[in-house]
Amino acid sequence: MYDVIGLVIPFFGLIFVGFVVARLTRQPLDALGWMNTFILYVALPALFFQLLAKTPIEQLTAWGFIFGAVLATYLVFSIMFIGSMIASRGDIAQSMLRGLAAAYGNIGYMGPGIALLALGEEAAVPVALIFCFENIMHFAVAPMMMALAGGKGEPPLRLAAGVVRKIVLHPFIIATAIGVAAAALQLRPPMPVERLLNYLASAAAPCALFAMGVTLALRPLRRMPFELAPIAVLKLAVHPALCYVVLSWIGDYPHGWIYTAVLLASLPTATNVFVIAQQYGVWIERASAAVLVTTCLSVFSVTVLLYLITTGALPPDLFPNR
Repeated sequence: MYDVIGLVIPFFGLIFVGFVVARLTRQPLDALGWMNTFILYVALPALFFQLLAKTPIEQLTAWGFIFGAVLATYLVFSIMFIGSMIASRGDIAQSMLRGLAAAYGNIGYMGPGIALLALGEEAAVPVALIFCFENIMHFAVAPMMMALAGGKGEPPLRLAAGVVRKIVLHPFIIATAIGVAAAALQLRPPMPVERLLNYLASAAAPCALFAMGVTLALRPLRRMPFELAPIAVLKLAVHPALCYVVLSWIGDYPHGWIYTAVLLASLPTATNVFVIAQQYGVWIERASAAVLVTTCLSVFSVTVLLYLITTGALPPDLFPNR
């Protein structure tokens, strides 16, 4: 248990430090803009490139693993979406955001940091694969569902072009594509560039976690919406459990890959859910509350999961003799 606490305290401690500093300094949320730009466009892309460029190319085409991880995420999304559609009598926009809140984990800011800290460099490839393919799905699903809800009333071709543009031009996905190409061609940058990339990559997780703490501090929870209970249960408990079962059933993958996927599935609601809510002017306050509540609860749920993984209480394959 001491080893698990040693993993969790630095990770969640950085979020807490960001939270406290934001409360003490009282800077506006807009002041975080350049740090978010650094994280999104520089540090995390450098981290993804460095990890993938050193990986054997055959590990980067594990389509069964990708399918299983994305399937688990969208099964959780579907459960929440269908339940919300019934409860709200057909409100597609709110149901879509509730579904994302239950299924879209903070795999960008929190994922690389905790997976690499807990499981080492073996976690690099599954983190990158899950991040890229899940975000491709999220970037496609959100505008499509909002179009069905009558959101911005964009023509279909313009909507499709916007979705493709978001996917193709996302800095994480660009960095991943370049990293995969470098791995396929066995190319490495010159030493000075390599050192620069290492500096940037090492800054990714601390800056992302600090920025997340600041964001949580500057979006206080004014009230507890009733739908947060099923969202929290689905995101923090059902999603990782379902991911574990699906990947164990689909095929035999390295133990570190299974644990990485389950760990990423256990992460709290992504801040992007709040961004999407703001973009469409729907469910804004509750999206912010979902991020805050699931992040606070994840301190305990992720700690329990890490304990099960590090002690061997959670076997790496649920169906070893199939």
